[in-house]
Amino acid sequence: MGRVLDGATIAAAIKEEVAADVRQLAQQGVRPGLAAVLVGNVAASEIYVRSKVQTCADLGLFSELITPPESVTTEDMLDLVCALNSRDDIDGILIQLPLPSQVDTKALLDAVAPAKDVDGFHPVNAGRLQAGRPALAPCTPAGIIEILKRSGIAMAGANAVIVGRSDIVGKPAAMLLLHRNATVTICHSKTRDLGAVTREADILVAAIGRPGFITADMVKPGATIIDVGINRITERSEFDRYFAGDAKREATFAKRGSTIVGDVHPQAFAVAGAYTPVPGGVGPLTIAMLMANTVRAARMRRGL
Repeated sequence: MGRVLDGATIAAAIKEEVAADVRQLAQQGVRPGLAAVLVGNVAASEIYVRSKVQTCADLGLFSELITPPESVTTEDMLDLVCALNSRDDIDGILIQLPLPSQVDTKALLDAVAPAKDVDGFHPVNAGRLQAGRPALAPCTPAGIIEILKRSGIAMAGANAVIVGRSDIVGKPAAMLLLHRNATVTICHSKTRDLGAVTREADILVAAIGRPGFITADMVKPGATIIDVGINRITERSEFDRYFAGDAKREATFAKRGSTIVGDVHPQAFAVAGAYTPVPGGVGPLTIAMLMANTVRAARMRRGL
């Protein structure tokens, strides 16, 4: 079994650095601020957003939770974003997805000022990232880079294969790895003989959103696996497929009626030289990098 890359420990270290940065900014009269917009009453989103707000409080950032009703219109949301764009006490704007069907999500995300786009979704930030210019990078890909860097995984010269081409993870992760001199291949549903490509990877990033999709025979021995997937399974047959004989998982499944599996089959980790577990790998980095992006946005907006 390969070395476990502990995302929770790395996230905690980043949060400590953010807190120190916040204290330093306070001496200059600056307190970074994050506005979190949560529409409606989706339980999972509520838990996630409130954890972000709590993390802001823990690290000394200002935060404001805004909760428009489920019936909100695109026009109402655009007015809200416009108001947040103009507020000097708000450095980052987070719009929790998904939004209700009547809201034009693309128009809304494009309306966020690029300087306050701490999710890194705006086309301007995507363009800056591609060009290698200072930009707010999406939190999950930025977290992947921090895991690799802080775990001593060499990126320069490595063959990096990314399975998944989303605008949120796959494409920006490819750009970030490319800027660190990795040789990058992006794979997707139309890739021919996917296993032949993934077996060439020194760094394999799985971000395709399909449980246990990457199997042991698709992994180069000694490779580093970054598993971005978070898939909840509730069927006993699925559990046995991934975790048969895992007593700890068995206890969790019996208690909750579900468990989490990534995009990588757990048996593949035995082939890897290092890997991120699910949960406890990439996930914790997302909030940590959101906090780091908010502080970075505060500095960039003020030319600090």
